[in-house]
Amino acid sequence: MKPAPFDYARPADWPAALALLAAGARPVAGAQSLGPMLNLRVATPERLADLRHLPFYAGVAATGDTVRIGAGTTHAAIEDGAVPGRLGAILAGVARRIAYRAVRNRGTVGGSLVHADPAADWVAVLPAFPGVAIARGPQGERRIPLAGFITGVMETALRADELLVAVELPVLPEAARWGHWKFCRKPGEFSKATACVLALPGAAPRAVLAALDAAPLVIPDASALLAAPEAEADRIVAGLALDDPWRAALARTALRRAVEQAA
Repeated sequence: MKPAPFDYARPADWPAALALLAAGARPVAGAQSLGPMLNLRVATPERLADLRHLPFYAGVAATGDTVRIGAGTTHAAIEDGAVPGRLGAILAGVARRIAYRAVRNRGTVGGSLVHADPAADWVAVLPAFPGVAIARGPQGERRIPLAGFITGVMETALRADELLVAVELPVLPEAARWGHWKFCRKPGEFSKATACVLALPGAAPRAVLAALDAAPLVIPDASALLAAPEAEADRIVAGLALDDPWRAALARTALRRAVEQAA
C-alpha cells in the first residue's frame, strides 16, 4: 500500500516549524515509525513538516556537567560514539541494540521519545537518568523531567503546539554502575520487557521497568531492589496487575537481570 497524498514542507528555522505545526502539519524526522504508518494509511496527514534541517536539531554538545543531545540525533550517531565519556558508553550500548543498522541510520532519539511506543528503547532507558526534555513552543522553551515525559501509551507531556528540541543528561562519573536488560524474541523486534538500573556514587539508585503496554514505571529510589532483587522484583511486578503470567515473569526477570548487570 502507498501513502495517501500529502504536501511536504521543509522549515528553515524553528518559528517556521512551529507555524507549520500550528497550521496542522505533522512533524517528521527519521520517519522510521511514521513511514510505515503512512504506507498503511494508519496516518493520513495533509502535510508533513520535515524537521531534519532545523538549526541544532541534531548533534551533541557537552557543557560543564551536562550533555545536550539534539532531538534529531540518530541512533547510529550515538552508537558510533557521539556522546562522550561514561554516559556515551552507556548510551552506545543501548543504541547498538535498537532494531537494525539501516533503522539506526535514520531513526532519531527525539522521534522515538515523541512517538512514545512503550516498547521503544529510549522510552524505556532515558527516564532512568536525572535529565530533562526540552520542548519549544510559541511561549519559548520548556524543560520537562524525563521521568515524567512519557505519560501513557503513545502519549507524552508535550503540548499540542510544542516540538521536542533536545534532551539534556548529566555527565556521569566513571564509577557509575549501569544495568540494562530487554527481552526480544528475535533480533530487531520490539521488547516485551525492559528494565534498567543506574547507580551513581552518593545518590539513590534509579530504576525503570518498561515495555509493558503502559508508561514506563520509574523507581526514583531503587535501593531496596538492589538490596533484595528477587523479593523486590516480585513486589513491584505484583503491584502492576499484569493479566498474563508470562508478561509478569518477563518483568521480574528484567528487573533481576538489570540489577545483576549493575552489580
